[in-house]
Amino acid sequence: MAAVPPPMPTSTANWHWKNKTVTPWARAWFERELVTVEVSGEGEEKVGVTKLNDFEGDVELGQRKSKLITIYDCKVELQWAGTASDGSEVTGKLTVPEVSHEITLDGLSDYVYHWSLTSPSSPQADALLALAKKSLPAALEKKFAEFAAAIIDTHGKDLQVSSSSAEPSRQGTPAPPATSAPASSGSAKPSTSAPAKAAPKVNSTSVSAEANFMAAAADLFDLLTNEKRIPMWTRAPAVSAAQPGAEYSLFGGGVKGKYVSLTPPKEIVQSWALSSPTWPDGHVATLTTTLDQGSDSTKVSWRLEGVPLGTEEEIQRNLQGYYIHGLKSIGLGTEL
Repeated sequence: MAAVPPPMPTSTANWHWKNKTVTPWARAWFERELVTVEVSGEGEEKVGVTKLNDFEGDVELGQRKSKLITIYDCKVELQWAGTASDGSEVTGKLTVPEVSHEITLDGLSDYVYHWSLTSPSSPQADALLALAKKSLPAALEKKFAEFAAAIIDTHGKDLQVSSSSAEPSRQGTPAPPATSAPASSGSAKPSTSAPAKAAPKVNSTSVSAEANFMAAAADLFDLLTNEKRIPMWTRAPAVSAAQPGAEYSLFGGGVKGKYVSLTPPKEIVQSWALSSPTWPDGHVATLTTTLDQGSDSTKVSWRLEGVPLGTEEEIQRNLQGYYIHGLKSIGLGTEL
């Protein structure tokens, strides 16, 4: 009987890049928690959320370098109701087009609320609507702030190997350790190490992702390759010398490879390997990033060729979560 390998130590097991989709759970959380939100006026007026009418978006919990990262961008449509000063019942709808990590935790922009009445308008109904607009947002935002912590509390144990010393990051946005500094780009050189063993043959496919960013192609090209600017959107140390043959490392070593070719500001071709139990040892894929600048935005397309079969969904989520949402988190804005 073949020997069973010993389990990885916690420090190693929690180092890998892993994701868990929790969108169905998130919808149920909003359905349960948001209907508890209610506020009162100076008199007998009361108004609160009564139902989650619709929920769109994606919610994931990721792990990178022993840190738990919440990745979410949702649109919620709510039904609200209340009692006006004359005792009449008033109903309406409220749409919050974006409930996201970038707003809730990073504070990159403010929440937007779209209000409407579904019951007849009257001075008393309009006054209750005004109360809802004034007081409900603060109560809702308190709930939204609890959402990220609830994701980690409920699902963190599924991604992290437990350890008495392991404590997840509740902020969900890992910053580079204060004692860690990326190697100077001036010292980075093409690898001269001994030739690696022949990579195993892996059945593979390709995965693509794209987004529009409110930035010039030249600036985005620099953000993607400049060692000093990469940590702005990856929230982790990086090593990168933008020249063919030079090695690079992103997300604190979660992704590694070499630059194959660079054509500023239009294209980056690089070998790409993921540090994950699902990624075969020694296997290398090829990531081609193209930048197409328009009149008011730049379309960035990522095509990863050589993705092992069976890992397509994981890699797709990683491209969306760590590349696209990472760039979005620094305020560039995207249209997916």
